[in-house]
Amino acid sequence: MGVFGSTDGQDQAGHEQVVFCHDKQTGLRAIIGIYSTALGPALGGTRFYPYASEAEALHDVLDLSRGMAYKNALAGLDLGGGKAVIWGDPQQLKSEPLLRAYGRFVESLGGRYYTACDVGTYVQDMDVIARESRFVTGRSVELGGAGDSSILTAWGVFQGMRAAAEHVWGSPCLAGRRVGIAGLGKVGKYLTGHLLADGASVAAADVSEAALDWARQTHPEVDLVADATALVAADIDVYAPCALGGALNDETVPALRAKIVAGAANNQLAHPGIEKLLAERGVLYAPDYVVNAGGVIQVADEIVGASQPSASGRFGFDFERAKARATRIYDTTRQILRLADDEGVPPAVAADRLAERRMAEVGRLRGILLP
Repeated sequence: MGVFGSTDGQDQAGHEQVVFCHDKQTGLRAIIGIYSTALGPALGGTRFYPYASEAEALHDVLDLSRGMAYKNALAGLDLGGGKAVIWGDPQQLKSEPLLRAYGRFVESLGGRYYTACDVGTYVQDMDVIARESRFVTGRSVELGGAGDSSILTAWGVFQGMRAAAEHVWGSPCLAGRRVGIAGLGKVGKYLTGHLLADGASVAAADVSEAALDWARQTHPEVDLVADATALVAADIDVYAPCALGGALNDETVPALRAKIVAGAANNQLAHPGIEKLLAERGVLYAPDYVVNAGGVIQVADEIVGASQPSASGRFGFDFERAKARATRIYDTTRQILRLADDEGVPPAVAADRLAERRMAEVGRLRGILLP
């Protein structure tokens, strides 16, 4: 796979900029991908992960940064799409010097890219990175940041799930429905609480024993299954992938018994064509980058709040303003599902068209020179 295109059937062309960052002393090996700044500075998290190869890390950052551009567009944000990956095991490699070195690379882009938390990075890491860069979101509340972005990620997934339930069963309520959550990490835990409060029953799987212990102690009513493979084939109404991407593939989709897929994981479709396979099986797929946008809405409010006061007249992050915007994921999901029906295409295709339209129409205005 090349940076300007590929020969493996997966076209990755279209990125504005891809930056490789290396600091030998700290062991930092990072890649920052900026897919589009048509709507504004690129915003997307930093993933710290032990990829098997540099090619795998590059593939992930290109996919994720493209997804962020579409996610931010459909969330109504004046922000483009970007993502970063740090190649390595965070348990072994993460350190203050490494994070600060990474922060200097982010700063060197001059605001073309804003970073935030993702898999393997946390609020406290953003605080360290922010000591070297102005272009960091998802910082701690103590430092004026949005804090844990998984709070509104889970809230947004819940809203998207409600819209999908209304589309399939006629009511935006999950009461009496059985939801299978694959991954009880930061988002899965909050999502579990929302679903139980709405009257749903929950089955869950996770590779982490600590996550399973949390479920046993906090929500003993949750049914724990052996693994994600067993969860896919379980008798559930809704499947919520909330771990890494690629959960919907040629093996899992034929085994899926749920009528709805709505989860927090990025890039859930393993390859193009899976969305058609889901539609053929009568499974409604709520596009991942639509329903999981609550987290980016939350951290984006840090950027908004720097120049725009909240209803109380204060500048800075405002949780209620961000939550109100994340709640509108329900309306966006409904719009996309209706558009998919009207145009006779899978929801993933309808979502792509809507995002591309906004990037083209609004991005075009940047060509109008201002005095």
